[in-house]
Amino acid sequence: MSILVVFAVAGSLQADVVIDFEGLSDSTTLTDQYTGLTFTNAIVLSAGIGLNEFEVPPRSGTNVVSDNNGAMVIDFASPIQSFAGYFTYYEALTIQAFDEALSPLSPIVQSMYNINVGCDPGPVCLGDTGSNPNEYLSLASLGGISRIIITGDPSGGSFALDDLTYVPAAPVPEPVDVISLPVFLSALLVYRQIRIRTTNTQAKA
Repeated sequence: MSILVVFAVAGSLQADVVIDFEGLSDSTTLTDQYTGLTFTNAIVLSAGIGLNEFEVPPRSGTNVVSDNNGAMVIDFASPIQSFAGYFTYYEALTIQAFDEALSPLSPIVQSMYNINVGCDPGPVCLGDTGSNPNEYLSLASLGGISRIIITGDPSGGSFALDDLTYVPAAPVPEPVDVISLPVFLSALLVYRQIRIRTTNTQAKA
């Protein structure tokens, strides 16, 4: 005896969403300009204006987002399954993820170096030996991520993020058509009653 359950799985494969912060003016306070995301303590910096592109080169385009007056917080309207970005920093970074109940998730991601900025024209290089700007950092959670907190210097102004990438959480498959055991047994009982009546009628004939 089998039970048939059919699930709708359309859309379960989610595409990456990439935010490069282009099209925003230098010194723009980043809040809810991007649908589904809310930023706190974040400011847009543009190469050659508010951004020293020699030490902190954008990975793409001319804009990055930087921490402003504290740790950068990114809230997602709907849970995501992974988060990533390219980071250039003057202080070692930690990235902490939180679930829908805002409970912390493990592990906490840490930057590889203490400083990975590039070199100004001339002999001075602040970055740690072996480091390069735009270090790729990522984390994921099958249970879903609703908040990301990125911490460098507690007062802000310590890192730049470019090409933020996230993958929306796959929707939970919903039953479309279910033949349950009680329904199956009821149908079987009706069938047997009809068959018994038919057999009795034939016997009397």
